[in-house]
Amino acid sequence: MVIKRSVRPLFSVLLVFAAAAATLCFRVIVSGTFGDLLDVRDARATENVPSVFDSALLTFAAVDLAEKSLRQNVEQLVDMDFRSDDFNRQRSFLSAGRYRLHSGERSVRRGPMDLRSPEFYNLWMKFRRYLRDWWRHRQYDPDVMSNMVNVLKTVNMTGVLESGRRYRTCAVVGNSGILLKSNQGKAIDSHEFVIRLNNARIGGYERFVGSKTSLSFMNSNILHLCSRRGGCYCHPYGENVPIMMYMSQPVHFLDYALCNSSHKSPLMITDPQLDVLCARIVKYYSIKRFLKETKKPLEAWSSNHGGPEFHYSSGMQAIMLAVGICNKVSIYGFGKSDTAKHHYHTNQKTELSLHDYQAEYDLYEDLVNTPKSIPFISDKFKFPPVIIHR
Repeated sequence: MVIKRSVRPLFSVLLVFAAAAATLCFRVIVSGTFGDLLDVRDARATENVPSVFDSALLTFAAVDLAEKSLRQNVEQLVDMDFRSDDFNRQRSFLSAGRYRLHSGERSVRRGPMDLRSPEFYNLWMKFRRYLRDWWRHRQYDPDVMSNMVNVLKTVNMTGVLESGRRYRTCAVVGNSGILLKSNQGKAIDSHEFVIRLNNARIGGYERFVGSKTSLSFMNSNILHLCSRRGGCYCHPYGENVPIMMYMSQPVHFLDYALCNSSHKSPLMITDPQLDVLCARIVKYYSIKRFLKETKKPLEAWSSNHGGPEFHYSSGMQAIMLAVGICNKVSIYGFGKSDTAKHHYHTNQKTELSLHDYQAEYDLYEDLVNTPKSIPFISDKFKFPPVIIHR
């Protein structure tokens, strides 16, 4: 090709720019350092143009770092013979060869259940059945939010399960100490459906947090503690208030297997597909914030956030549940300040390191302002209005 003398300078300039752009792209891809592209990503938030950063972030967020260890744990529990010596070596959740659960008057009178009794054998078989079913369904499904009212079912005020119904207004009440800065009790109680977290105490705090409870949402560690009480009592809001929990440890299905039969109100487990979705979303927001603040490589996130131990909070999943079953969602008691306790009802001042609360706050802001920017959720799902009360 012959280039006219008059356009050669222009051609040279374009060639230099092209070479520089190619070099920059190559360095970004090879090094895996995407922090410098964050500002570009934020500027294009309203555009539907994919970028190298988006693809890498989504791919990394979809990887479950705890998958391998969790699978091994589930397989070990399912395959283990509770009569074997290996089982006895693994029973850190048991006490001196006896399972300290009390499932009713008969068990309370007889004391702790012997691990080698027919009663415990039946419990163990039920536990393994629940665990297998949970693990079989634990997979990613972008449509789980659209099917929430049918998959998770909803609950009315008397504790009766109802399928396919959405609530007009829902309040999710977090446990942050910021609740003590304003009197939101009446506003919270005015909602049709009120979700509370991890059995937070409301006695003496009614003017701040209200008194109405439609659903008690907790992680399974709470039930594990409650199972030590007679009748698996875990009802600070009343025995007719249904309980929903996510399984933070597979072995807690043993507590569920026994307590489920003794509860007057429904005792439910979150859909494992929702668990997977929540894990991906929170990890996405955590990585996004990490890259923006540190400018470190993508791979450095794991060592700074506990790797396989990293997890979403109970509050985050409760909010996602509400978004799936409610026409309007109000969020109370989520956030922090230098002058407020971590929990309004305790003296705890520090946050758990396995959660990235600030990243979750970023998610809540997107739920309010730009819900379509939240990843991993099907486009078919219609987000309800969400309001955060500070």
